[in-house]
Amino acid sequence: MNKTSLLHLLFILCFFVTTTNSLPISYSKGKTIKYKNPRTLDLDENLRTYFYDQILDHFDYVPESYTIFKQRYFVNFKYWGGANSSAPILVCLGDEQEMEPYLGFMDDNAASFQALLVYIEHRYYGRSVPFESMEAYKNTSTLGYFNSAQALADYAAVLIHLKDTLQAQMSPLIVIGGSYGGMLATWFRLKYPHIAIGALASSAPLLYFDKITPQTAYFDVVARDFKAASKSCYKFIRSSWSGIDHLASQPSGLSMLSKRFNSCYPLEKSDELKDYLFSIYISTAQYNYSAVMVICEGIDGAAFGSDILSRIYGGVVAYHGSNTCTVNSDKYTPVEETFYGWGWQRCSEMVMPIGIGKSSLFPPKPFNFTSFAAQCKKDYGVSPRPHWVTTYYGGQNIKLVLKRFASNIIFSNGLRDPYSSGGVLNNLSDSLIALSTVNGSHAMDLDPANENDPEWLVDQRKKEVDIIHGWITEYYVDLAAGLLW
Repeated sequence: MNKTSLLHLLFILCFFVTTTNSLPISYSKGKTIKYKNPRTLDLDENLRTYFYDQILDHFDYVPESYTIFKQRYFVNFKYWGGANSSAPILVCLGDEQEMEPYLGFMDDNAASFQALLVYIEHRYYGRSVPFESMEAYKNTSTLGYFNSAQALADYAAVLIHLKDTLQAQMSPLIVIGGSYGGMLATWFRLKYPHIAIGALASSAPLLYFDKITPQTAYFDVVARDFKAASKSCYKFIRSSWSGIDHLASQPSGLSMLSKRFNSCYPLEKSDELKDYLFSIYISTAQYNYSAVMVICEGIDGAAFGSDILSRIYGGVVAYHGSNTCTVNSDKYTPVEETFYGWGWQRCSEMVMPIGIGKSSLFPPKPFNFTSFAAQCKKDYGVSPRPHWVTTYYGGQNIKLVLKRFASNIIFSNGLRDPYSSGGVLNNLSDSLIALSTVNGSHAMDLDPANENDPEWLVDQRKKEVDIIHGWITEYYVDLAAGLLW
């Protein structure tokens, strides 16, 4: 699994850790970020790095609001047709991780659009951290400026500055993002339609707020994925949790579990093993269904023994391709800012009530807002606002509302992705289009294209490109008719 997948997996793992109260967050630890802030850095002849003087607070006018931090963004000029031809601009909106200046969908299609490619890092991630270090994560006086509305305003400021600098005011602009970035792309189009003429929102769980989606929906899809691969595998995994706890409770039980699962360090509690298994099961369901089948083949094949725990270990070995140690291999790896950052976002505005139902692959654990809020208060000193996302961005009765004023958004989802359960899966209007694929995984359409891609994925991407070309063509017609003035 690549870096992007690992970081997007925090989307669900931070929920699990917070709600189980198993890993309180300490603000006294973490790496210090030190960097220079040159105006530009050359990466190659086409791709350049810039730092924009961003203000800390877009919505208040107290002196602290005007504090400046350096926000990083990247621009790729290779394929751009230029401002004189009003050639389009494709923008990747940064999400809960350090920005890397590459997105498969954008780079693969830049030539056909003759597009300028822009990648903007989200505040408080990567090298766009106000206060320039982990000091930004220490208390609510600094974390209070860390929210999606501020991030969207950041993007707006950077893009207006960029268009002015390049004299590209008439270039149509499309925003693109996956997962949380997909939510940001949707919200940017709704909040800043004068800047972006359209948005591609991939695997964006926009409806997993405020009880719009049943809380167990995410894990119901995980269970469905494993059942589809092998009903016996599904049953073995469901039975394994009690078996792990039972063995762990016995004298020398943890030592036996450590040996059975070839852990990198001796297990100190059964939760270390269970959390590890939890992570590989949900990551494969979310990102790679073929890996679900590989795990189930390993479990059903019983290469290490026919008892349940030996079968489960067989699935681990099949997944990793060898029996080298993998369980708790990252036990002493420092937690980086993505964990801190998304933990804060989860505990402030991004309250996604995800719970585990009785028919899940995992032991039942309903979402309990009271305990969740108490843990957030303990960790961050704030109480979550579970209704704020739907208050500020909407979501309730989404078709009734958006068809009356919104336009030009693609909601793409792969139905094997557990987050598709909170996605927009049906067209809301002629220009609010849902593209769903039965076999697709999380943000799969944004991955780089390759010759082995299945036909349905090639077709999905082609539809997205055709729709965006249509938006741009319509924009040019209006521009020629003088309707933009």
